[in-house]
Amino acid sequence: MHRFFLSLWKLLFGGGGISLRSGKYFAESMLVGVFTGFTVVGFRYMMRLGKWLLLDGIGHHMAMSRLTDGAAIGRMYSKEALLDPHRIALIFLPAAGALLGWLLIRRFASVRNARGTGSAIHAYHNEGGYVPASVIPVKSTASVLTVASGGSGGYEGPVTLIGAACGSTIATWLKLDTRARRILMAAGLAAGISALFQAPLAGAIFGFEIFYSSSDIEYETVLPSFIASAISYTIYASFFGWEPLFTMPDCTCQSGVRLLPYFVLALTVTLGVRAYITLFRVVERRFETSRLPGWQCVVIGGLVTGVIGYFFPDVLGPSYRVIQASFTAGANELFEDSGPLTIAGFVCFFFMKAIATSFTVGSGGSAGVFAPAIVCGGTLGAAVGLFFESVLPSSFGIEPAAFALVGMAAFLASAIRIPLTAIIMIAEISGNHSLLMPAMWVCGISFWMNNNWSLYRTQVHSRSSSPVHR
Repeated sequence: MHRFFLSLWKLLFGGGGISLRSGKYFAESMLVGVFTGFTVVGFRYMMRLGKWLLLDGIGHHMAMSRLTDGAAIGRMYSKEALLDPHRIALIFLPAAGALLGWLLIRRFASVRNARGTGSAIHAYHNEGGYVPASVIPVKSTASVLTVASGGSGGYEGPVTLIGAACGSTIATWLKLDTRARRILMAAGLAAGISALFQAPLAGAIFGFEIFYSSSDIEYETVLPSFIASAISYTIYASFFGWEPLFTMPDCTCQSGVRLLPYFVLALTVTLGVRAYITLFRVVERRFETSRLPGWQCVVIGGLVTGVIGYFFPDVLGPSYRVIQASFTAGANELFEDSGPLTIAGFVCFFFMKAIATSFTVGSGGSAGVFAPAIVCGGTLGAAVGLFFESVLPSSFGIEPAAFALVGMAAFLASAIRIPLTAIIMIAEISGNHSLLMPAMWVCGISFWMNNNWSLYRTQVHSRSSSPVHR
Protein backbone atom coordinates (compact mmCIF):
# COMPACT_ATOMS: atom_id res chain seq x y z
CA MET A 1 0.00 0.00 0.00
CA HIS A 2 2.83 2.38 0.87
CA ARG A 3 4.53 1.69 -2.49
CA PHE A 4 1.24 2.25 -4.33
CA PHE A 5 0.73 5.73 -2.85
CA LEU A 6 4.40 6.59 -3.35
CA SER A 7 4.19 5.61 -7.03
CA LEU A 8 0.98 7.60 -7.44
CA TRP A 9 2.62 10.65 -5.84
CA LYS A 10 5.62 10.44 -8.19
CA LEU A 11 3.30 10.01 -11.18
CA LEU A 12 1.27 13.11 -10.28
CA PHE A 13 4.02 15.43 -9.08
CA GLY A 14 7.35 13.91 -10.03
CA GLY A 15 7.59 14.80 -13.69
CA GLY A 16 5.59 17.95 -14.31
CA GLY A 17 5.99 21.61 -13.50
CA ILE A 18 5.70 20.78 -9.80
CA SER A 19 8.68 18.57 -9.15
CA LEU A 20 10.96 17.72 -6.31
CA ARG A 21 13.81 19.37 -8.21
CA SER A 22 12.03 22.71 -8.56
CA GLY A 23 13.00 23.74 -5.03
CA LYS A 24 9.50 25.02 -4.29
CA TYR A 25 8.00 21.82 -2.85
CA PHE A 26 4.50 23.03 -3.57
CA ALA A 27 2.62 19.73 -3.49
CA GLU A 28 4.66 18.40 -0.60
CA SER A 29 3.94 21.55 1.44
CA MET A 30 0.22 21.13 0.77
CA LEU A 31 0.42 17.59 2.10
CA VAL A 32 2.25 18.83 5.19
CA GLY A 33 -0.48 21.43 5.73
CA VAL A 34 -3.23 18.83 5.50
CA PHE A 35 -1.47 16.40 7.84
CA THR A 36 -0.58 19.10 10.36
CA GLY A 37 -4.02 20.70 10.23
CA PHE A 38 -5.87 17.52 11.14
CA THR A 39 -3.23 16.67 13.74
CA VAL A 40 -3.70 20.04 15.47
CA VAL A 41 -7.47 19.57 15.35
CA GLY A 42 -7.06 16.30 17.23
CA PHE A 43 -4.65 18.00 19.63
CA ARG A 44 -7.20 20.74 20.33
CA TYR A 45 -9.85 18.15 21.20
CA MET A 46 -7.36 16.47 23.53
CA MET A 47 -6.72 19.85 25.19
CA ARG A 48 -10.43 20.38 25.77
CA LEU A 49 -10.91 16.90 27.19
CA GLY A 50 -7.85 17.18 29.43
CA LYS A 51 -8.91 20.54 30.86
CA TRP A 52 -12.45 19.31 31.43
CA LEU A 53 -11.22 16.23 33.29
CA LEU A 54 -8.27 17.68 35.23
CA LEU A 55 -8.07 21.42 35.85
CA ASP A 56 -11.81 22.07 35.74
CA GLY A 57 -13.01 18.62 36.77
CA ILE A 58 -10.76 17.94 39.76
CA GLY A 59 -9.61 21.46 40.59
CA HIS A 60 -12.80 23.42 39.76
CA HIS A 61 -10.47 25.98 38.22
CA MET A 62 -13.09 27.74 36.13
CA ALA A 63 -15.18 28.49 39.21
CA MET A 64 -12.16 30.04 40.96
CA SER A 65 -10.81 32.03 38.04
CA ARG A 66 -12.68 35.35 38.25
CA LEU A 67 -10.04 37.86 37.35
CA THR A 68 -12.41 40.70 36.47
CA ASP A 69 -15.03 40.12 39.15
CA GLY A 70 -14.04 41.96 42.30
CA ALA A 71 -16.75 40.34 44.43
CA ALA A 72 -15.63 36.87 43.38
CA ILE A 73 -12.03 37.81 44.20
CA GLY A 74 -13.09 38.53 47.77
CA ARG A 75 -14.92 35.22 48.08
CA MET A 76 -11.95 33.37 46.59
CA TYR A 77 -9.81 34.21 49.64
CA SER A 78 -12.43 33.47 52.27
CA LYS A 79 -11.72 30.76 54.83
CA GLU A 80 -14.30 28.48 53.25
CA ALA A 81 -12.75 28.84 49.80
CA LEU A 82 -9.19 28.30 51.00
CA LEU A 83 -10.20 25.04 52.75
CA ASP A 84 -12.18 23.74 49.77
CA PRO A 85 -10.85 20.25 48.84
CA HIS A 86 -10.88 21.19 45.16
CA ARG A 87 -8.78 24.27 45.95
CA ILE A 88 -6.31 22.14 47.91
CA ALA A 89 -6.15 19.71 44.99
CA LEU A 90 -4.68 22.50 42.86
CA ILE A 91 -1.47 22.23 44.91
CA PHE A 92 -0.82 18.64 43.85
CA LEU A 93 -2.50 18.47 40.44
CA PRO A 94 0.29 20.17 38.41
CA ALA A 95 2.91 17.86 39.95
CA ALA A 96 0.88 14.75 39.08
CA GLY A 97 0.30 15.87 35.49
CA ALA A 98 3.93 16.88 34.97
CA LEU A 99 5.14 13.54 36.33
CA LEU A 100 2.87 11.53 34.02
CA GLY A 101 3.96 13.62 31.04
CA TRP A 102 7.64 13.22 31.94
CA LEU A 103 7.32 9.44 32.29
CA LEU A 104 5.56 9.22 28.93
CA ILE A 105 8.26 11.18 27.13
CA ARG A 106 11.05 9.30 28.93
CA ARG A 107 9.58 5.98 27.83
CA PHE A 108 8.58 6.67 24.24
CA ALA A 109 10.16 9.88 22.87
CA SER A 110 13.67 9.98 21.45
CA VAL A 111 13.92 13.70 20.64
CA ARG A 112 16.54 15.60 22.62
CA ASN A 113 14.67 16.75 25.75
CA ALA A 114 11.41 16.94 23.74
CA ARG A 115 11.35 20.61 24.68
CA GLY A 116 8.99 21.82 22.00
CA THR A 117 10.23 24.70 19.88
CA GLY A 118 13.79 24.41 21.22
CA SER A 119 13.99 20.77 20.11
CA ALA A 120 12.57 21.63 16.69
CA ILE A 121 15.21 24.35 16.20
CA HIS A 122 17.94 21.93 17.27
CA ALA A 123 16.67 19.31 14.81
CA TYR A 124 16.75 21.83 11.97
CA HIS A 125 20.33 22.91 12.57
CA ASN A 126 21.92 19.67 13.72
CA GLU A 127 19.83 16.66 12.75
CA GLY A 128 18.88 17.35 9.15
CA GLY A 129 15.33 18.25 10.16
CA TYR A 130 14.63 14.76 11.43
CA VAL A 131 11.93 14.53 14.10
CA PRO A 132 10.57 11.00 14.69
CA ALA A 133 6.88 10.36 14.06
CA SER A 134 6.49 8.99 17.60
CA VAL A 135 6.71 12.58 18.84
CA ILE A 136 3.23 13.33 17.47
CA PRO A 137 1.18 11.15 19.85
CA VAL A 138 3.69 11.20 22.71
CA LYS A 139 4.26 14.97 22.82
CA SER A 140 0.54 15.64 22.37
CA THR A 141 -0.44 13.46 25.30
CA ALA A 142 2.41 14.62 27.56
CA SER A 143 1.66 18.29 26.92
CA VAL A 144 -2.04 17.85 27.62
CA LEU A 145 -1.25 16.03 30.87
CA THR A 146 1.14 18.79 31.95
CA VAL A 147 -0.78 21.93 30.98
CA ALA A 148 -4.34 20.68 31.45
CA SER A 149 -3.45 19.68 35.01
CA GLY A 150 -2.37 23.24 35.78
CA GLY A 151 1.23 23.44 34.63
CA SER A 152 2.15 27.03 33.84
CA GLY A 153 2.91 26.81 30.17
CA GLY A 154 1.36 26.88 26.75
CA TYR A 155 0.40 24.44 24.03
CA GLU A 156 2.08 26.50 21.30
CA GLY A 157 5.61 25.24 22.02
CA PRO A 158 4.55 21.58 21.95
CA VAL A 159 2.45 22.10 18.82
CA THR A 160 5.55 23.54 17.13
CA LEU A 161 7.40 20.27 17.70
CA ILE A 162 4.33 18.27 16.69
CA GLY A 163 4.06 20.22 13.43
CA ALA A 164 7.78 19.75 12.81
CA ALA A 165 7.30 16.02 13.30
CA CYS A 166 4.45 16.06 10.77
CA GLY A 167 6.68 17.73 8.16
CA SER A 168 9.59 15.41 8.87
CA THR A 169 7.31 12.38 8.65
CA ILE A 170 5.96 13.43 5.25
CA ALA A 171 9.51 13.90 3.95
CA THR A 172 10.53 10.47 5.25
CA TRP A 173 7.44 8.84 3.80
CA LEU A 174 8.18 10.36 0.38
CA LYS A 175 11.87 9.38 0.67
CA LEU A 176 13.11 12.93 0.16
CA ASP A 177 16.66 14.10 0.82
CA THR A 178 17.94 15.94 3.89
CA ARG A 179 17.43 19.42 2.45
CA ALA A 180 13.82 18.66 1.58
CA ARG A 181 13.22 17.19 5.03
CA ARG A 182 14.49 20.37 6.68
CA ILE A 183 12.25 22.51 4.49
CA LEU A 184 9.14 20.43 5.13
CA MET A 185 9.93 20.25 8.83
CA ALA A 186 9.97 24.06 8.95
CA ALA A 187 6.73 24.15 6.97
CA GLY A 188 5.10 21.82 9.48
CA LEU A 189 6.40 23.91 12.35
CA ALA A 190 4.79 26.99 10.78
CA ALA A 191 1.56 25.14 10.06
CA GLY A 192 1.20 24.09 13.69
CA ILE A 193 1.48 27.66 15.00
CA SER A 194 -0.74 28.97 12.20
CA ALA A 195 -3.57 26.65 13.15
CA LEU A 196 -3.48 26.74 16.94
CA PHE A 197 -3.04 30.53 17.12
CA GLN A 198 -5.50 31.06 14.26
CA ALA A 199 -2.88 33.35 12.73
CA PRO A 200 -1.96 32.08 9.25
CA LEU A 201 0.34 34.91 8.18
CA ALA A 202 2.17 35.09 11.51
CA GLY A 203 2.52 31.31 11.56
CA ALA A 204 4.06 31.32 8.10
CA ILE A 205 6.56 34.02 9.06
CA PHE A 206 7.38 32.07 12.21
CA GLY A 207 8.45 29.17 9.98
CA PHE A 208 11.40 31.08 8.53
CA GLU A 209 12.19 33.51 11.37
CA ILE A 210 12.45 31.31 14.47
CA PHE A 211 15.76 29.61 13.67
CA TYR A 212 18.02 32.62 14.27
CA SER A 213 18.37 35.06 17.16
CA SER A 214 19.41 37.89 14.82
CA SER A 215 17.28 39.38 12.05
CA ASP A 216 18.34 36.61 9.64
CA ILE A 217 15.67 34.39 8.11
CA GLU A 218 15.70 30.98 6.44
CA TYR A 219 14.92 31.90 2.84
CA GLU A 220 14.32 28.43 1.43
CA THR A 221 11.46 27.77 3.86
CA VAL A 222 9.46 30.91 2.98
CA LEU A 223 7.14 29.59 0.27
CA PRO A 224 6.59 26.13 1.81
CA SER A 225 5.69 27.81 5.12
CA PHE A 226 3.09 30.02 3.42
CA ILE A 227 1.52 27.08 1.63
CA ALA A 228 1.43 24.72 4.60
CA SER A 229 0.17 27.44 6.96
CA ALA A 230 -2.72 28.40 4.70
CA ILE A 231 -3.88 24.80 4.36
CA SER A 232 -3.46 23.99 8.05
CA TYR A 233 -5.29 27.13 9.21
CA THR A 234 -8.18 26.45 6.83
CA ILE A 235 -8.66 22.94 8.16
CA TYR A 236 -8.43 24.05 11.78
CA ALA A 237 -10.81 27.00 11.32
CA SER A 238 -13.34 24.73 9.62
CA PHE A 239 -13.67 22.91 12.95
CA PHE A 240 -13.30 25.74 15.47
CA GLY A 241 -14.38 28.88 13.64
CA TRP A 242 -12.71 31.80 11.90
CA GLU A 243 -12.89 34.38 14.68
CA PRO A 244 -9.70 35.80 16.27
CA LEU A 245 -8.34 34.10 19.36
CA PHE A 246 -9.13 37.10 21.61
CA THR A 247 -11.55 40.01 21.57
CA MET A 248 -10.59 43.56 22.47
CA PRO A 249 -12.07 47.05 22.21
CA ASP A 250 -11.28 49.24 19.22
CA CYS A 251 -7.94 50.94 19.79
CA THR A 252 -5.97 53.19 17.47
CA CYS A 253 -2.82 55.27 17.49
CA GLN A 254 -3.37 58.47 15.54
CA SER A 255 -0.92 60.78 17.29
CA GLY A 256 2.85 60.84 17.10
CA VAL A 257 3.01 62.13 20.67
CA ARG A 258 1.86 58.72 21.89
CA LEU A 259 5.13 57.23 20.72
CA LEU A 260 6.76 58.70 23.82
CA PRO A 261 4.71 56.60 26.28
CA TYR A 262 5.24 53.63 23.97
CA PHE A 263 8.99 54.23 24.28
CA VAL A 264 8.63 53.79 28.03
CA LEU A 265 6.73 50.57 27.31
CA ALA A 266 9.66 49.36 25.19
CA LEU A 267 12.08 50.02 28.06
CA THR A 268 9.78 48.27 30.52
CA VAL A 269 9.43 45.22 28.29
CA THR A 270 13.20 45.13 27.78
CA LEU A 271 13.77 44.93 31.53
CA GLY A 272 10.91 42.49 31.95
CA VAL A 273 12.35 40.15 29.32
CA ARG A 274 15.75 40.20 30.99
CA ALA A 275 14.20 39.43 34.38
CA TYR A 276 12.06 36.65 32.88
CA ILE A 277 14.93 34.97 31.01
CA THR A 278 17.33 35.34 33.96
CA LEU A 279 14.84 33.72 36.32
CA PHE A 280 14.11 30.94 33.84
CA ARG A 281 17.81 30.20 33.26
CA VAL A 282 18.60 30.16 37.00
CA VAL A 283 15.80 27.71 37.76
CA GLU A 284 16.61 25.57 34.72
CA ARG A 285 20.31 25.44 35.60
CA ARG A 286 19.61 24.49 39.21
CA PHE A 287 17.50 21.56 38.10
CA GLU A 288 20.00 20.50 35.42
CA THR A 289 22.95 20.54 37.84
CA SER A 290 21.11 18.91 40.72
CA ARG A 291 21.68 15.25 41.46
CA LEU A 292 17.98 14.56 41.71
CA PRO A 293 16.44 12.16 39.19
CA GLY A 294 14.32 13.73 36.50
CA TRP A 295 11.02 12.59 37.92
CA GLN A 296 11.75 14.29 41.22
CA CYS A 297 12.62 17.52 39.42
CA VAL A 298 9.28 17.71 37.61
CA VAL A 299 7.41 16.87 40.81
CA ILE A 300 9.18 19.70 42.67
CA GLY A 301 8.50 22.09 39.81
CA GLY A 302 4.86 21.04 39.75
CA LEU A 303 4.47 21.49 43.50
CA VAL A 304 5.92 25.02 43.38
CA THR A 305 3.53 25.82 40.55
CA GLY A 306 0.65 24.30 42.52
CA VAL A 307 1.39 26.38 45.60
CA ILE A 308 1.42 29.56 43.48
CA GLY A 309 -1.79 28.45 41.79
CA TYR A 310 -3.44 27.86 45.16
CA PHE A 311 -3.18 31.59 45.88
CA PHE A 312 -3.32 32.83 42.25
CA PRO A 313 -5.49 30.34 40.30
CA ASP A 314 -5.26 32.35 37.06
CA VAL A 315 -1.54 31.57 36.89
CA LEU A 316 -2.29 27.90 36.20
CA GLY A 317 -2.46 26.65 32.62
CA PRO A 318 -1.96 28.95 29.62
CA SER A 319 -3.54 31.90 31.55
CA TYR A 320 -5.46 33.21 28.55
CA ARG A 321 -7.97 34.81 30.94
CA VAL A 322 -5.18 37.12 32.08
CA ILE A 323 -4.67 38.23 28.48
CA GLN A 324 -8.37 38.92 28.06
CA ALA A 325 -8.37 40.85 31.35
CA SER A 326 -5.48 43.01 30.13
CA PHE A 327 -7.65 44.04 27.17
CA THR A 328 -10.30 45.36 29.55
CA ALA A 329 -7.84 47.22 31.78
CA GLY A 330 -9.06 50.73 32.41
CA ALA A 331 -12.57 49.94 31.18
CA ASN A 332 -13.90 49.84 34.72
CA GLU A 333 -17.35 50.90 33.68
CA LEU A 334 -17.84 47.35 32.47
CA PHE A 335 -17.56 45.98 36.01
CA GLU A 336 -19.03 46.86 39.38
CA ASP A 337 -15.64 46.26 40.93
CA SER A 338 -12.51 46.06 38.84
CA GLY A 339 -10.86 43.62 41.25
CA PRO A 340 -7.11 43.29 40.66
CA LEU A 341 -7.16 45.25 37.40
CA THR A 342 -4.60 47.71 38.75
CA ILE A 343 -0.96 48.48 38.08
CA ALA A 344 0.14 46.48 41.12
CA GLY A 345 -2.16 43.60 40.18
CA PHE A 346 -0.74 43.23 36.68
CA VAL A 347 2.87 43.53 37.88
CA CYS A 348 2.16 40.85 40.48
CA PHE A 349 0.74 38.54 37.81
CA PHE A 350 3.84 39.11 35.70
CA PHE A 351 6.16 37.86 38.44
CA MET A 352 3.88 35.00 39.52
CA LYS A 353 3.55 33.79 35.92
CA ALA A 354 7.31 34.07 35.34
CA ILE A 355 8.10 32.07 38.49
CA ALA A 356 5.47 29.40 37.83
CA THR A 357 6.56 28.97 34.20
CA SER A 358 10.23 28.74 35.20
CA PHE A 359 9.48 25.91 37.61
CA THR A 360 7.06 24.11 35.27
CA VAL A 361 9.23 24.15 32.14
CA GLY A 362 12.67 24.58 33.74
CA SER A 363 12.18 21.43 35.80
CA GLY A 364 11.54 19.39 32.66
CA GLY A 365 7.78 19.68 32.28
CA SER A 366 6.28 19.25 28.81
CA ALA A 367 4.96 22.75 28.20
CA GLY A 368 5.84 25.76 26.07
CA VAL A 369 7.14 29.21 26.97
CA PHE A 370 5.43 30.94 24.04
CA ALA A 371 2.04 31.53 25.68
CA PRO A 372 3.56 32.64 29.02
CA ALA A 373 5.64 35.18 27.10
CA ILE A 374 2.44 36.64 25.65
CA VAL A 375 0.83 36.74 29.10
CA CYS A 376 3.87 38.48 30.62
CA GLY A 377 3.97 41.03 27.83
CA GLY A 378 0.26 41.74 28.15
CA THR A 379 0.43 42.29 31.91
CA LEU A 380 3.41 44.64 31.64
CA GLY A 381 1.75 46.51 28.81
CA ALA A 382 -1.50 46.89 30.73
CA ALA A 383 0.40 48.14 33.80
CA VAL A 384 2.26 50.78 31.76
CA GLY A 385 -0.97 51.80 30.02
CA LEU A 386 -2.81 52.19 33.32
CA PHE A 387 0.06 54.28 34.67
CA PHE A 388 0.02 56.75 31.79
CA GLU A 389 -3.78 56.85 31.78
CA SER A 390 -3.64 57.99 35.41
CA VAL A 391 -0.88 60.62 35.08
CA LEU A 392 -1.51 62.12 31.62
CA PRO A 393 -4.45 64.31 30.59
CA SER A 394 -7.33 62.59 28.88
CA SER A 395 -6.47 64.54 25.72
CA PHE A 396 -3.57 62.13 25.17
CA GLY A 397 -6.10 59.36 24.57
CA ILE A 398 -4.12 56.65 26.38
CA GLU A 399 -5.77 53.24 25.99
CA PRO A 400 -4.37 50.57 28.35
CA ALA A 401 -5.74 47.80 26.12
CA ALA A 402 -3.56 49.08 23.26
CA PHE A 403 -0.51 49.06 25.51
CA ALA A 404 -1.34 45.49 26.55
CA LEU A 405 -1.52 44.31 22.94
CA VAL A 406 1.68 46.09 21.92
CA GLY A 407 3.39 44.77 25.07
CA MET A 408 2.52 41.24 24.01
CA ALA A 409 4.15 41.78 20.63
CA ALA A 410 7.25 43.39 22.13
CA PHE A 411 7.76 40.59 24.65
CA LEU A 412 7.57 37.97 21.89
CA ALA A 413 9.88 39.94 19.63
CA SER A 414 12.47 40.42 22.36
CA ALA A 415 12.34 37.14 24.29
CA ILE A 416 11.85 34.74 21.38
CA ARG A 417 13.60 36.86 18.70
CA ILE A 418 10.72 36.94 16.22
CA PRO A 419 9.89 40.63 15.57
CA LEU A 420 8.08 40.13 12.25
CA THR A 421 6.00 37.26 13.62
CA ALA A 422 5.14 39.22 16.75
CA ILE A 423 3.94 42.33 14.89
CA ILE A 424 1.65 40.35 12.59
CA MET A 425 0.51 37.89 15.26
CA ILE A 426 -0.92 40.45 17.64
CA ALA A 427 -3.01 41.85 14.81
CA GLU A 428 -4.34 38.44 13.82
CA ILE A 429 -5.10 37.05 17.28
CA SER A 430 -6.92 40.24 18.34
CA GLY A 431 -8.50 41.30 15.06
CA ASN A 432 -7.01 44.78 15.56
CA HIS A 433 -4.86 46.02 12.67
CA SER A 434 -4.72 49.64 13.79
CA LEU A 435 -1.77 49.27 16.15
CA LEU A 436 0.84 48.07 13.69
CA MET A 437 2.78 51.34 13.84
CA PRO A 438 3.31 51.42 17.65
CA ALA A 439 3.95 47.68 17.55
CA MET A 440 6.75 48.23 15.02
CA TRP A 441 8.20 51.01 17.18
CA VAL A 442 8.15 49.06 20.45
CA CYS A 443 9.18 45.72 18.94
CA GLY A 444 12.10 47.29 17.11
CA ILE A 445 13.42 48.99 20.26
CA SER A 446 13.03 45.98 22.57
CA PHE A 447 14.45 43.56 19.97
CA TRP A 448 17.52 45.75 19.46
CA MET A 449 18.12 46.39 23.17
CA ASN A 450 17.95 42.67 24.06
CA ASN A 451 20.26 41.58 21.26
CA ASN A 452 21.98 38.78 23.22
CA TRP A 453 18.93 37.51 25.10
CA SER A 454 16.75 34.59 23.98
CA LEU A 455 14.57 31.99 25.66
CA TYR A 456 15.77 29.36 23.16
CA ARG A 457 19.38 28.32 23.59
CA THR A 458 19.21 26.24 20.41
CA GLN A 459 18.81 29.34 18.24
CA VAL A 460 21.99 30.30 16.40
CA HIS A 461 22.87 33.91 15.68
CA SER A 462 22.78 33.91 11.88
CA ARG A 463 22.84 31.71 8.78
CA SER A 464 26.63 31.73 8.74
CA SER A 465 26.59 30.30 12.27
CA SER A 466 24.33 27.38 11.41
CA PRO A 467 25.82 23.94 10.60
CA VAL A 468 23.33 23.85 7.73
CA HIS A 469 25.07 26.72 5.89
CA ARG A 470 28.54 26.55 7.32
